[in-house]
Amino acid sequence: MHWTFLTAVLTAMTPGADALLRFSCSQLVVERLDPLVNPGAAPSPHLHQIVGGNAFNVSMDPKTPPPSLATCTTCTFADDFSNYWTAVLYFKARNGSYHRVTQKPNVGFEQAAGGMTIYYTPYIGSTKSSVTAFQPGFRMLIGQQGSRTLSEAQKYRQLTYTCLKDPMTRTGETKDMPTQPCPAGIMSNVRFPTCWDGRNLDSPDHTSHVAYPSSGTFESNGPCPESHPVKIPQLFYEVIWDTTPFNDKSLWPEKADQQPFVWSQGDTTGYGSHGDYVFGWKDNALQKAMDTNCNIRCPELKSQSIASGNQCTKQVQVEENIDGWLDSLPGFEHTNAERMM
Repeated sequence: MHWTFLTAVLTAMTPGADALLRFSCSQLVVERLDPLVNPGAAPSPHLHQIVGGNAFNVSMDPKTPPPSLATCTTCTFADDFSNYWTAVLYFKARNGSYHRVTQKPNVGFEQAAGGMTIYYTPYIGSTKSSVTAFQPGFRMLIGQQGSRTLSEAQKYRQLTYTCLKDPMTRTGETKDMPTQPCPAGIMSNVRFPTCWDGRNLDSPDHTSHVAYPSSGTFESNGPCPESHPVKIPQLFYEVIWDTTPFNDKSLWPEKADQQPFVWSQGDTTGYGSHGDYVFGWKDNALQKAMDTNCNIRCPELKSQSIASGNQCTKQVQVEENIDGWLDSLPGFEHTNAERMM
């Protein structure tokens, strides 16, 4: 696709953003590991899909930067060895069996092997604002896997879903799962807080060291609270789940108000959406991109083709069956999976 046309299309998809990085990260691995919440546990309680550098492991010591260990990345910015991950979406059939929903590429990244689209936005609007890029050892989590009510989910303002009418749909976000078949799939939107306390690279809950603006939103240029005065880029994941093979309503629950998709931790509501991040940009590459106000393309950064990113792999460490029709979600084989729903 011609870059001029693509830039115009993407600008229409990201209104108000005069500067941002938008890039593809193909799938690295899908398995039950979570070095942030369950370091050292193999397997972790539920399944995740991970993209980024191949230093991803069962434990990731914050004192050992990913660029020092990784040999490749699935991302198109070749100096980004960060890891980005979310839970995995499953379809639950009427007979109680489960089938994994795969991811599909986003607009402009049609050759990617699944994965997700990553955004870093320094500011919104025409008034430039300086931001502090994440530092080596930084990590964070947004969302709570155990949330099952709207009131619980409201704490995380910008974890939402988009029922895609077509690949360009960017309106109609909801906090819960779509209740009707989506013609082009379901996109989960994971936006992280944009204010940092300026001291801690992590916190016991992996969340308290970051915060949302004290009033308004990042998009409305809301100010950071005194407790978290340092502006950081807005990190944003778009994950497109190819739910189209399951759009036949005869496969859906008989009750009209129910939908058939469930997160890998056992959440049928959608309120338990969550995303994890371990910073891993090489040297000062991310700060350079934020300072130069790159707009989608960023010649200041080293890049690689999507095909090269597709070639970056990581050996699975937890061997188990996650595909085909399953009697239970991975990790729930010897438990009552319904207990969390």
